[in-house]
Amino acid sequence: MLELGKPSIKQAWTTALQSPKKRDKLLIGSFIIAILLPTLPIFFNFIQKRQGVVLHDWVLAHIPAYDVSLLIFTIIWGMALLIFVRALYNPVIYINYVWTLIFINLARMLTIYCIALDPPVGLIHLVDPLTGVFYGNTVITRDLFFSGHTSTLVLIFLCLEKRNDKILGFIAIVAVMMLLLVQHIHYTIDVVAAPVLVYLIFLLVQKFLKLDKLKNSEN
Repeated sequence: MLELGKPSIKQAWTTALQSPKKRDKLLIGSFIIAILLPTLPIFFNFIQKRQGVVLHDWVLAHIPAYDVSLLIFTIIWGMALLIFVRALYNPVIYINYVWTLIFINLARMLTIYCIALDPPVGLIHLVDPLTGVFYGNTVITRDLFFSGHTSTLVLIFLCLEKRNDKILGFIAIVAVMMLLLVQHIHYTIDVVAAPVLVYLIFLLVQKFLKLDKLKNSEN
């Protein structure tokens, strides 16, 4: 049942698409991400063939490696389902998510290209059949700095609006950051840097969207 006063999915999206400012952000953002995502397998396959350096990670050296893939992806896809449902009733959440995701992907491609790293010692491959398509259905281990899994959860946390959702999102971030280290998927710096960089990107995107809004209101 719908909450009292809460618009239906159809009403929410009809209203959003009737607003020129929101419609432009929805359509342009969706178009850009649709163009960007198919390029990721090409980029990651190029990165995987490149040699990098192995970092001495004091934290990983003291953590035995275990396969916790199922738990990692249960958390990630559970949070993805949550924000999908929230965005169905609030297109603004989708706008914030998709535009920030664009710049997160661009930032990761830049940092991964510039910082060539080999995977940590003891890495246990993390295979997810759902997201494998974005990696060209091959195992990628050199997409290290900064962590994409952590970035995904931080972005979801930032886009969620309800207090309980935020609490759940924060717990998910902390849990996955620790689990990634347990599986030795990333160096410590990869997962620690991700929340900081994603937050900065989110702030810049919010500023961009507000400036765009002001610009449109002046015209």
